[in-house]
Amino acid sequence: MTMFGTMIKIIRTEGPLKLYAGLSASILRQATYSTVRLGGYEKLKQLLLQKEKNPSVLQLLLCATTAGIAGGICGNPGDVVNVRMQNDGQLPSHLKRNYAHAFDGLIRIVKEEGPAVLFRGVGPNINRAILMTASQCVSYDRFKSFFLTNHVLNEGIVLHLLSSTLAGLVATTACSPVDVIKTRMMSATGKDVQSSALRITLNMYRSEGLLSFFKGWTPSFMRTGPQTIFTFIFLEQFKKWHTIWHSNKNDTMAIQL
Repeated sequence: MTMFGTMIKIIRTEGPLKLYAGLSASILRQATYSTVRLGGYEKLKQLLLQKEKNPSVLQLLLCATTAGIAGGICGNPGDVVNVRMQNDGQLPSHLKRNYAHAFDGLIRIVKEEGPAVLFRGVGPNINRAILMTASQCVSYDRFKSFFLTNHVLNEGIVLHLLSSTLAGLVATTACSPVDVIKTRMMSATGKDVQSSALRITLNMYRSEGLLSFFKGWTPSFMRTGPQTIFTFIFLEQFKKWHTIWHSNKNDTMAIQL
């Protein structure tokens, strides 16, 4: 079934609000996952720029890896709840979890299954966080540097828009296989609960083929693309405002002295 066919089926059978199933968990995940990895990457990059004027791709990848590991661990509980809430509609009635919201999901998981379940799939999630941070942040920085160095574009909103769009394409393609494996691990029921990431990968490859790892690429890009674009556009503005604020603060302190 195509993405739009799935959307129409959900609207007809469960109502339009089901398209937003797991919204609270998705917000919780972004608040714990994206803030840590993006903030961590920017901080590490700033420290690196104090020593290296033009850091290499390898150095930026190391920053992305460190930030990705931290983000993957912090965001995993919210991700488990998010996947379960979004996957509930596909399960038979006796297996539905029916979490009321993200915090209800966290509390019930700890009570009913134990706190360790909140970190189920943390390995693939860390791998995805590393891939996402590297493919998003590093590719954005490299695309932006390329356009500026070759005088294709000047600093501004058009540069940020084009660089972030290309970074979104890279990130969606790089993370698609890990996304599919992670989702299957976190939404597993019955005997599949104990399956490792490697076993799920091998089973998918044997039974469904290589293209199965890119299932859902289009809806994934429709989510990751705009998210990447808005993230970097807002991030650039926040950095600009922070620089202005910091400069004004220093000027005020200098006048007082």
